[in-house]
Amino acid sequence: MHGHVPYDIFLKQISGFLGSYYLLIAVINGIAAFILWKSNKTKVIGKVPIIEMPFGAELIWLCVSIFFLFLSPLAFSGDEKWMQIISLPMAVRATINSLMNPTFYTLGSLAFLSVLFVGRKFFVQPAVAWTGLNLSMLLLGMSLTDQNFASIVVKPDNVPIVGLIFLLAFFTWLSAYRAVINDERRKQGLEPLEKLDSEKVLVWPDLVYTELICMVALTAFMLFWAISLQAPLEEPASAVKTPNPSKAPWYFLGLQEMLVYYDPWMAGVVLPSMVVAGLMAIPYIDYNKAGNGYYTIEERKFAYITFQFGFLVLWITLIVMGTFLRGPNWNFFGPYEIWDTHKVEALNNKNLSEFFWIDALRSHRPLAPEGASFGIKLIYAMLREFPGIMLLIGYFAVIPPALVVCSKMFQNMFMKMGFIRYMVMTNLLLWMGLLPLKMVCRWLFNLKYFIDLPEYVLNF
Repeated sequence: MHGHVPYDIFLKQISGFLGSYYLLIAVINGIAAFILWKSNKTKVIGKVPIIEMPFGAELIWLCVSIFFLFLSPLAFSGDEKWMQIISLPMAVRATINSLMNPTFYTLGSLAFLSVLFVGRKFFVQPAVAWTGLNLSMLLLGMSLTDQNFASIVVKPDNVPIVGLIFLLAFFTWLSAYRAVINDERRKQGLEPLEKLDSEKVLVWPDLVYTELICMVALTAFMLFWAISLQAPLEEPASAVKTPNPSKAPWYFLGLQEMLVYYDPWMAGVVLPSMVVAGLMAIPYIDYNKAGNGYYTIEERKFAYITFQFGFLVLWITLIVMGTFLRGPNWNFFGPYEIWDTHKVEALNNKNLSEFFWIDALRSHRPLAPEGASFGIKLIYAMLREFPGIMLLIGYFAVIPPALVVCSKMFQNMFMKMGFIRYMVMTNLLLWMGLLPLKMVCRWLFNLKYFIDLPEYVLNF
């Protein structure tokens, strides 16, 4: 599918980029070590054997820099024997491919983000975060010697998305880092960090001057980018030959992934509209005024978890899945798996009404008599889909009051928000929960629709 060249030629082609990549990481770690050494603020970790010289984190990052500097000539060589040293073992790649599926990927991402959240006080420490960055870049470099992985990641369309993933990780870390510090300061009765730097800055010359410098730097970077990477142009469009897979722009890949689980009217209209409506409603339903003007997690834990779940789990992970893991025929492929157009995944998806009438009751689904009027057909259709209709009514009508009865947190929200605002908030949350709920039901039970009314073009 990827049009692979012989492996030795592929290694020669990627050697220049990969060698420069490791060299860049070495330089970045060297600069980090120099900055730490000049600051004189690092704690002594231990002493160098024999000479008994104390050292701190700067020596560790210097060693990391030397390590990546050693990897650089191995990559520049392009020799298969040397490249094997800096490649992810084949057994590891095969294991990842065998484990990788939509269920493992999504639940694994959720578990990973949950661990980061619970242990945020540890993971936001600069040394830990910098270690994670180095490990992720090392994993990326070792994976680039795999032809299947490289053909996807270094595709001109996908290179910016790889960069955006690292930028997203950085800004998520930065906000969490400041939030953890502010939470600790609030416990000590101190002002948040943002209050310490509340000096007013003039638009001219401070802001405009900074924007000008950024504009010039970004223009230079874009020129370098345009020269270095080929434009992602494909062959002329043809009505008789469509690309396989045919993918939306990266920012719509989340919506395209939703189409796997919902009809277009639901995935492309209703759910995005609910997202926009929910964002518009936040200022009116939010009663917690803490966190205005400064980062915090402890003071807005529910809002923080809800936003990060919706943004990272239900949006970013879908974009990454659609970009790197969805191949021909929209089948799911492991990151090191060849995109085989002949891969077939036989799925026998069933509607909820089939589970109820055929599997549970051992009967046939209600069917209107031939020549029945519109009203009779409608009654039979509603009877046929009665389990799904009742399930969704219960989902939206029963869960909100049940949360008030069973949870002190939601009791407190109900008292402070009132009935209308509380119902708006919980129903928005339930709409957001429909996507992961449908995804899990599809993976575990091959559930197609909760309500299947094709005669009225209404499937849910």
